[in-house]
Amino acid sequence: MTIFNVLSMIGGLALFLYGMHMLGDGLAKASGGRLESILEKLTSNPIKAVLVGAGVTAIIQSSSATTVMVVGFVNSAIMKLEQAVNVIIGANVGTTITAWILSLDGIESTSFVLKLFKPSSFAPVLAIIGVCLISFSKREKKKDIGTILAGFAILMIGMDTMSGAVKPLADVPEFGQILTMFSNPILGMLAGLIITAVIQSSSASVGILQALCKTGAVSYATAIPVIMGQNIGTCVTALISSIGASKDARRAALLHLYYNILKTSSFMIIFYAIDHFVDFSFMESSVSALGVAVVHSLFNIAACIVLLPFSKLLVKMVYITVPDKELETELSPEEQELRALDARFLDTPGLAIEQSKNVAVTMAYYAQKSIEMAMDLLKNYDKEKAEAVVKLESRVDKFEDELGTYLVKLSSRDLSEKESRMLSLLLHCIGDFERISDHALNIKEAADEMADKGAVFSDKATEELQIFSEAVREILNLAIVSFETEDLEKAELVEPLEEVIDQLNIEVKKRHIKRLRKGKCTIELGFVLSDITTNFERVSDHCSNIAVSLLQLQDDNLESHEYLDTLKVSDNLNFKGKVLAYREKYTLP
Repeated sequence: MTIFNVLSMIGGLALFLYGMHMLGDGLAKASGGRLESILEKLTSNPIKAVLVGAGVTAIIQSSSATTVMVVGFVNSAIMKLEQAVNVIIGANVGTTITAWILSLDGIESTSFVLKLFKPSSFAPVLAIIGVCLISFSKREKKKDIGTILAGFAILMIGMDTMSGAVKPLADVPEFGQILTMFSNPILGMLAGLIITAVIQSSSASVGILQALCKTGAVSYATAIPVIMGQNIGTCVTALISSIGASKDARRAALLHLYYNILKTSSFMIIFYAIDHFVDFSFMESSVSALGVAVVHSLFNIAACIVLLPFSKLLVKMVYITVPDKELETELSPEEQELRALDARFLDTPGLAIEQSKNVAVTMAYYAQKSIEMAMDLLKNYDKEKAEAVVKLESRVDKFEDELGTYLVKLSSRDLSEKESRMLSLLLHCIGDFERISDHALNIKEAADEMADKGAVFSDKATEELQIFSEAVREILNLAIVSFETEDLEKAELVEPLEEVIDQLNIEVKKRHIKRLRKGKCTIELGFVLSDITTNFERVSDHCSNIAVSLLQLQDDNLESHEYLDTLKVSDNLNFKGKVLAYREKYTLP
């Protein structure tokens, strides 16, 4: 074997790993976060959890990626350990699909139809189609399909290059001696473990083993312990990702490790004990790429069937390893909610966007609650409620800081067009939510001032303020519900109501001036009233910003000022009709 063969092997391995990475990324982007959503939600039933874990892993081609997501879910308290263990068991089954795909390269036949199924036959065609879609298509979905096709083609070309480069090893006596050494169960298992731990992908290490099988020098005696070691080596990624995470997240990573150690050690003991007495004749036979896929699948499927009933025992084992009595800093309520912004999710942008949206919705409802509590203070002042408004405002501030930082990190990732739009919407809206809570604090301070001075508004002013506050409650609810559900019909109702609220602000101030001239109100109370109504009007402005941002999510060409100007032209009867309806609903007495 020459230096050029070595370079070809290294180059083939590089292409193989890059192709696998490209394929996984393309599949993840094409799913648009739906796979992660399924993984998060359909795990209540153990069988469903196993099937979901297997399915997601088979699609994204990485049990390590699935397990890291599970660690993130557990760390964010989205998933319980009892659910996580079943998903992890399923992930170990799903990862075997890669070996079956790679084994297609071993098809040998003169039949034209069978030759078509050989990757070396169709990989170049897929590469051409994939590159054309990536280069010339303007649609995001087609680009993702192109990435999948090109990734698969590169993976198979890399596999073919590796196989060709290692073929001369069959004639090298030293290579045979090394492989014979790895037929020792312990040494073979350690070799598989170390290689997989280094490249952090059991699918890739199985692919390397399948490439070596093309030499004809790899026997079942060598392949079986190496495959066993690969199953343990793949746990390294999840263990690394759990560093610095919560106790439950560390337990989830350990679940993966314990499951693989338990299934591997059980198999090794039973299999080699039987072999000692029976002496399996096939052990010295050469193993093909298909044989590796069969061993890998049978082992993981059998382990799933045998160990699934004992999943609760695995959970107990990790609780013993990481006990509850271990000291862990108690998190505040907002810190627990912000756990959803897990750094592990940044590698799967669709999931990170979804979690960010959930946190933003929680933030929005805190802002809404702060406004409603502040308005209640104007009717019935309560010191505890006033303090609660301050705490809510502080909580919303923290949400904006954490969410803003997380979204900036996410913006540097490779996002689809839809994900980029959603990220832009979130960045715009969290600023509006934070400002709404600031206005709640301003209203609360106005209520403080009135309570300290024992001042009260006149009956007329109180009645007008009550109608005004009801309009603000409605526009706030419309904006937040439309943001949460992406309901465009509700979003389109915000601007007509905002127009009415602008008019209410002017009218309430005019009426106050009339009362002031008649001596029915004081200048000092007038300043307080003006502050309150101005804050009410500003809240409606932020609701308008949220609604317009949501409409822009659906129409990237929508420009906010142009949209608002178009709405308010005199011949827009639909808009005028909605304004009239709201004006009648919130008419001052």
